[in-house]
Amino acid sequence: MELLRKLSEAHGVPGYEDEVRSLLLREFEAFCDSVEVDALGNLIARKGSGEARVMLAAHMDEIGLMVKHVDSKGYLRFMPLGGVVEQCLLNQRVLVHTSEGVVRGVIGSKPPHLMKDEERKKPVKTEDMFIDVGAGSAEDAEKMGVRVGDFVTFERSFAELGGELVTGKAFDDRIGCWAMVEVMRRLEVDAEVYAVATVQEEVGLKGARTSAYGIAPDMALVLETTSAGDFPGVKEEECRVKLGAGVVVTVADAGGRGLITHPRIRELLVSTAREEKIEHQLEVVERGTTDATSIHLTRTGVPTGVLSVPARYLHSPVEVADRRDMKRAVELCCSAVRRWCEERK
Repeated sequence: MELLRKLSEAHGVPGYEDEVRSLLLREFEAFCDSVEVDALGNLIARKGSGEARVMLAAHMDEIGLMVKHVDSKGYLRFMPLGGVVEQCLLNQRVLVHTSEGVVRGVIGSKPPHLMKDEERKKPVKTEDMFIDVGAGSAEDAEKMGVRVGDFVTFERSFAELGGELVTGKAFDDRIGCWAMVEVMRRLEVDAEVYAVATVQEEVGLKGARTSAYGIAPDMALVLETTSAGDFPGVKEEECRVKLGAGVVVTVADAGGRGLITHPRIRELLVSTAREEKIEHQLEVVERGTTDATSIHLTRTGVPTGVLSVPARYLHSPVEVADRRDMKRAVELCCSAVRRWCEERK
């Protein structure tokens, strides 16, 4: 889990994935035939040879913030990058990534002691929050290196919980990146296998769209995380996915507006899991989608599936996942690709 720890603690919001890309580059260079970075910033590793092309994808970017204004007293106003939940922002310690280095700050807002009764009853909005970096004025903030456009991430470290559970930030989708490395390390098939660590998934699935167009794969699998619902306040009919119950196979997401998994890929994943006794769960999601949405609509279409590791509290700095599910995702991905390549012969 050392690689996962490094990936989780690395910082990279959409468009600024450099730190994560550097970590993955070193990993892939050790056992892949070629590794390159395309014009948009996607990291593309290739392994093997053959007529068929398989694409694996996992996104490098995490949700975060961007400085949009520094007021006269040195407080930073910000905009969210990706699906940031407002309630998760309050009272967080954050890092402002400037051209001169990292500046630590905290997200503040008016305390309840100073709120009117009607204010206490309402959730605090993003526009009412600010980042305090200890500056006394806009000039002080500028001397610290802070500029409009600097990106901001959560200051949070990877940690182990009870049993097989771990917690950290950016599990969405650094777990997928970790799994993709492990798959490529193990996989030996008669095909060209491309592992793509994509950029800007959280703001429009952008890297997946451009990289898939260039690769033109015959099939694709996306390695992701998905929301688990095995905690208080969530009914089973709202989310049946549980930690420790296995890798998740997506049937459809975004209410069908995103991906409806190709029947052949769905059958491939489910039958492989059953035959090899890999614990798995099926998922139908009404909200949210993945890089698979962009990939499966590339050129004339790409049969595409998604394998996800369940995680609690997605899009927060304290996501929780089970190591057993991570290993099952790697096992099913490897087995499914091998079987797909064999069936093409």
